[in-house]
Amino acid sequence: MKKFIDTVDNFLHESLEGFAKANSDIIDFNPEPRYIKRKTLKQPGKVALISGGGSGHEPLHIGFVGKGMLDAACPGQIFTSPSPDQMLAAAEAVEQGGGVLFVVKNYAGDVMNFEIASEMLEAANASVIVSDDVSLPKDHSTGRRGVAGTLIVEKMVGAAAETGATLAECKALGDRINLATASMGVALTSCTVPALGQPTFAIGDNEMEIGVGIHGERGRETVPLKSASEIVEHVATIIDDDLNPQKGQEILLHINGFGGTPLTELYLIYGLATKFWEQRGLVIARSLVGNYTTALDMAGCSITITLLDDELKRMWDAPVHTASLRWGDQ
Repeated sequence: MKKFIDTVDNFLHESLEGFAKANSDIIDFNPEPRYIKRKTLKQPGKVALISGGGSGHEPLHIGFVGKGMLDAACPGQIFTSPSPDQMLAAAEAVEQGGGVLFVVKNYAGDVMNFEIASEMLEAANASVIVSDDVSLPKDHSTGRRGVAGTLIVEKMVGAAAETGATLAECKALGDRINLATASMGVALTSCTVPALGQPTFAIGDNEMEIGVGIHGERGRETVPLKSASEIVEHVATIIDDDLNPQKGQEILLHINGFGGTPLTELYLIYGLATKFWEQRGLVIARSLVGNYTTALDMAGCSITITLLDDELKRMWDAPVHTASLRWGDQ
């Protein structure tokens, strides 16, 4: 293992300290219990939007704390759910009288701990469970995993909360976005968790994992390495069959890197995915390309589409000012 690291035990804390110093104009870092929050909270009455999960997926979630997105994020240890006391402390720090909406990726530990925190929190609260990973069947025993579509939920619901939407409205919007979003990932390598010191699974030089998760877990199948065009055709077809968009439908196309894939390759994938859906009569109305929901140093990417309407386009276009996503009036 070759990483820029002093000790495994202090790795996360030192990383978060560095993140806080680099973005001290927009966020504050509370070291114990650990959470990141907006430096300047919106006026009283705003719904507080909180997310979190294991570290190793940066910039998700800490990079999306700020105007127009999250009010707080709770980072757990690498690929490990944050604890209920982190979530409770974060919620109490940013709740402004409008209630709290938790955005939770559908992983057992995250769901369980956020449920415990929600039961302990005295303020009104609700949760959106993100389950956009179509590599798993809809009737899977634990449900589909929450992956890169989480960013899209956080951005759009964050915009709604920023402009005064109620807790019920934010919850309904988040659930609607989740149902309109589908993702699937492909990995060319595994990733190395610092505490483990070696790749989480073995993969041959001429193999790839289809339907991989974001925690270094294997995908739905290991297959021979294919060309970029073949990969996009395979993955996009599964996504398209799942959402079944109609001709003329506007979509947001998000190509997400897992941390070890250069932008040159991600933009190539974007071009191929654009061609795939345009040939089927869809309209690529919005796009996002880059490393946003990562798996440490894994080489690979995921493709996400969200079916858009006028409201969702407005929420996507609304101003945002976070460490990792910024556009519109600041």
